[in-house]
Amino acid sequence: MDTEGLRRRSEVATKEKLDLGAGASAEVAEPHPAGKIKHGVPVQILRAVASLGVSLASMCVIHVTQILGSPLYFWNKDYYYAWIALTKQSFAIIVTMITQFFSPTLIRVSWDPSVRGQFRKTGDGRLETRFPERMILMSNHQIYTDWIYLWWMAYTSRMHGHVYIILKESLRYIPVLGPGMMFFGFIFMARKWASDKPRLAHRLKQLRTKHSGPYSGTEGLDPMWLYIFPEGTNLSANTRKKSVAWSQKSGIPDMKHLLLPRATGMHFCLSELKDSIDWVYDCTVAYEGVPPGGYAQDYFSLRSTFLQGRPPKSVNFYWRRFAVSEIPKEQSVFEQWIEDRWREKDEFLEQYNTTGRFPADEPTKEAPSYVETAVKLISWPEIVQPYIVMVTAGLILNIIRMLWNRFSSG
Repeated sequence: MDTEGLRRRSEVATKEKLDLGAGASAEVAEPHPAGKIKHGVPVQILRAVASLGVSLASMCVIHVTQILGSPLYFWNKDYYYAWIALTKQSFAIIVTMITQFFSPTLIRVSWDPSVRGQFRKTGDGRLETRFPERMILMSNHQIYTDWIYLWWMAYTSRMHGHVYIILKESLRYIPVLGPGMMFFGFIFMARKWASDKPRLAHRLKQLRTKHSGPYSGTEGLDPMWLYIFPEGTNLSANTRKKSVAWSQKSGIPDMKHLLLPRATGMHFCLSELKDSIDWVYDCTVAYEGVPPGGYAQDYFSLRSTFLQGRPPKSVNFYWRRFAVSEIPKEQSVFEQWIEDRWREKDEFLEQYNTTGRFPADEPTKEAPSYVETAVKLISWPEIVQPYIVMVTAGLILNIIRMLWNRFSSG
């Protein structure tokens, strides 16, 4: 075999080994969409120690704060849910801070006329959104970091304390993070509908319960952004094969840039929440630089994004919304509705891959056609919030200790 043949064979073998799952992919050959590695191994080690140290310490502090507030559940549920909302805010603040510092990311947002007027750019370059207090948000799933950017979108609407995510059952067993997400009220699914359905029904019933404490909504119902990824998992070489196999088995034409969506869970959530929400928001996500036929997770691993200094050049969102009253109620009709929406998303992604841009609304005097911004905090003093409870508890315990020592020695 000649030299050129060996090179091609090596490239094929490398591509076959890229998909390691969970966004932890092997390093792909240059050119990388975000350019060359910006930090050498020693700096990467320092960044890993710093970012992981801050993340783990903050998650532990937030989880302890959740535990300290848990007795409120038996005394006053209104205050308990407000306490948990506060810890959700704290988690979103920490994730935003780490992303801003270790992985500065350009965000490009565009939309269709259905959400016109709900986006604005502030004088200091931040994105502000005016989304409703309660909604279902459905999105395609490119990579496991999608939730970071979508949670940050809730932060731009000051709804970051009211995010609910449907997750794989296995994630609940991650130390500290898993129990923390259980306190957050996230919904864990085992992908067995017989066991998932009653669990999902119980959680959705709680999301319809009215409260009157702090952080309650304007109409008694707590604010709620329920995140659903109808594809069920992120896009990768392995999940792509499964989607193709399902397409061939079911006779449903396959997608070009997406996995075929699953309708059962989404339909059930809508049927359970229909009287308490007015809108389903739809977001299409794309990462700049991923080549045709490539997968974002193969390029933007945690190491590449946070340690090597190679985050996505831009994360792109295209937003639209649908009135719940106009979405089909019958299961079979809804299945066709969700498939149609996904085929539209497939076309949006085709346009993005061709032009580098999603569609954009017509600009007006009041609003532009799109917004370019970055993941960043509104103000740096916010980073104090996650630690307030622990610091206060420490001060109180220290005062008690000092008083005890004084009286016991006197």
